This record gives sequence, structure tokens and C-alpha cells, in this order.
Amino acid sequence: MSISQILDNIAQKGPAFEAGHVWLAGAGPGDVRYLTLDVALALGQADIIVRDALVSDEVLALGAQAEIVFAGKRGGKPSAVQDDITASLIDFARKGKKVLRLKGGDPFIFGRGGEEIEALREAGISFRVLPGMTSSFTALAAAGIPATMRGISRAITLATGHAAGTEDDLDWLALAKTKEPIVVYMGLKNIGTIAGLLMTGGRSGDTPVAIIMAATTAQERIFIGSLKNIADDAKRENFEAPALIVIGDIVSMRHRLGIS
Repeated sequence: MSISQILDNIAQKGPAFEAGHVWLAGAGPGDVRYLTLDVALALGQADIIVRDALVSDEVLALGAQAEIVFAGKRGGKPSAVQDDITASLIDFARKGKKVLRLKGGDPFIFGRGGEEIEALREAGISFRVLPGMTSSFTALAAAGIPATMRGISRAITLATGHAAGTEDDLDWLALAKTKEPIVVYMGLKNIGTIAGLLMTGGRSGDTPVAIIMAATTAQERIFIGSLKNIADDAKRENFEAPALIVIGDIVSMRHRLGIS
């Protein structure tokens, strides 16, 4: 069976992408190889693709027939306002367009997918969610770092680091006490604050830490260090967003598995 036949079979099993509908889709961690077949099919059917900053050009090339609308949100840089993004989804749908809201990773993992669906429901717009490969778990697996490992971890926390040190911050002291690994999204700018709070909460300064920048793409860079030095290391190595920070003994598995 050819790839075309496989895709046709999948398309026949799923609901039709109808005019006036909005589909929220996850584009995975970056590389087009990690795109799901369901999302690939939707890309080829959409009239308008409202894309995030972390969606690659290779992925967008599958939707060459569609109008591309940029709605990226990047820390410290000019970004689209969430209310404006949501309003545009509703407006395009009311104009009878097939709207694909395309997000990096999965739409429900720090993707504001839930917020956008609430607004679509209130506006009476039909929607569908197309899951994507979560950036954190895909990046860890591709880097040779098991998200869970018997004898090392019993749980894992996905956390956002953009509010570190503010009133909206997480309780890093409590997270430190779990001794379980933490994957931090959007935390590169505040990694010094996060590391300090974790050490205050009882995490050893020697706890292994990995920074995975631009995971799965040609620009990917991986750095392995320790919690006490990671802020200085990240600055010295000129790491930039998008980057995931992995904190915990699971990071040491990369070396144990012979991956470098």
C-alpha cells in the first residue's frame, strides 16, 4: 500500500474538515518527521493556517495552498495578543474558511488550546483537536534521556519557567522536595532563579541538568551540566529560546546509554 493510499484511508476514517470549522493541531517539536498523519492531512485541506512561532517551514510547506497567518508568541519579543488571535479564529470561521490553528508541540501542553476552545464554544464555532507529539517527551527521547526510568524516577513534572520570581510563580521549593525530574518550558531567561530556588528547597547543586535547544531540528544543541552552574553555562554557551531544561537524575542516563 502506498503512502497516498494510507493517507486516503486515514482521511476516510476521520471527520471532514468543513467550512466554518476551526481545528487546533499540534505540529510536534519541530522536525516534519514528527508530524502526525492526521495533522499532515489537515495541513493539505486548510484554507487558512494560523501558526505559532515554533512551527517549522517544512511543516508549513504541506499547507502550500493555504493563507498563512502568523500568531507567534515569543518571550521578550513582539508577540501577538491572545485575545486578538482568538478573535481572528472566530472571524475566519464566520467567513466560511477551514481554519487550522497550528501550534508547536501539542495544543494542550502550554499551548493555550483550552482557552481558545472556550472562546470558540462561546462563539458557536465548531472545532476539533488534533493532538501533536509533546515537545518535551519527544525532545528527551531524541536526546537519549528517558522521561521515566525504574530506580531513578517515579513521576515527572512539566513546568513553565516564564514567571519565575514573580507573584504568579510556581512553588519551586515544593517541587524540589519531590526529588523527581522536572522539564521546564520557557525557562531559559530565568534559569538562574529557578536553579537557586530548587537548591534552596533541597536539590543538590550537583543534580544533572540538560538544556535542549531547538529540539529535533538542524539547529538542535544539547548541553549537559549541573544545577549549581547551569545559569552561567547557558549564558557562556549562548543558548537561546526555544529551549527545554531537564532537571534530574534521568539526565545521567544519556551518558549511561552511550549517547553523546
